[in-house]
Amino acid sequence: MTMSGLDRSLIAALPPFAGAGPAQLDAVLDEARSVYRARGSSLYEQDKPADSFFVLLHGRLRVTRLTPDGRQVVVRFAGPGELVGVAVALGRDTYPATAAAAVDSVALAWPSARWPQMLGLLPALAGAALQAAGARLHDAHSRIVELSTEQVERRVANALVRLSETTGRRVEQGILIDFPISRQDVAEATGTTLHNVSRILSAWEERGWVKGGRQRIVICEPHRLMSLGEGYPANRG
Repeated sequence: MTMSGLDRSLIAALPPFAGAGPAQLDAVLDEARSVYRARGSSLYEQDKPADSFFVLLHGRLRVTRLTPDGRQVVVRFAGPGELVGVAVALGRDTYPATAAAAVDSVALAWPSARWPQMLGLLPALAGAALQAAGARLHDAHSRIVELSTEQVERRVANALVRLSETTGRRVEQGILIDFPISRQDVAEATGTTLHNVSRILSAWEERGWVKGGRQRIVICEPHRLMSLGEGYPANRG
């Protein structure tokens, strides 16, 4: 246990701390505090001072951004082991988005002012932050292309395939997106309306491609959605 009362086993296996020795992990944890957020509550908020950065230990975060015209867009869902809220690494003093707990979640938090010290202790952390920023930039570019060139049904298929790959859990009926997700979430993640998403998912349910429920989506035939998302005609039989 460290002076903060946190055990190094919490982070030893997480990608941002890969290769760090026990002494380094203990030094990093001495600066950390544990943060719990109940489902629906915010870990940090868009345009508020970025006074901390975080590593998610448990749960899921729904990362959203408010557009200038007041629309809320789901940017992504963050999972355990991810660096989040690292505005300081991007030279920002405010958060570019809001992260709220999609389920009850636990994160470790460090003061943003400690980022340079953290890099001194763990030089690989800079690479992890850069890699995370690059991945998110790539996702953003892909989303822009989708929004400008793809039909709504194809965008929804791609969004569900991505979620199944990052958060999916195999169940008897197929692949369960393993956290509560609403049709409104899917609409905000694909730049369309709740009506369109409801129409598309209802049609897919009739064909047996997906099964829905209260904030629950099971992908029964992922190959159908992958084909549709890639632009190939899906067999509607």
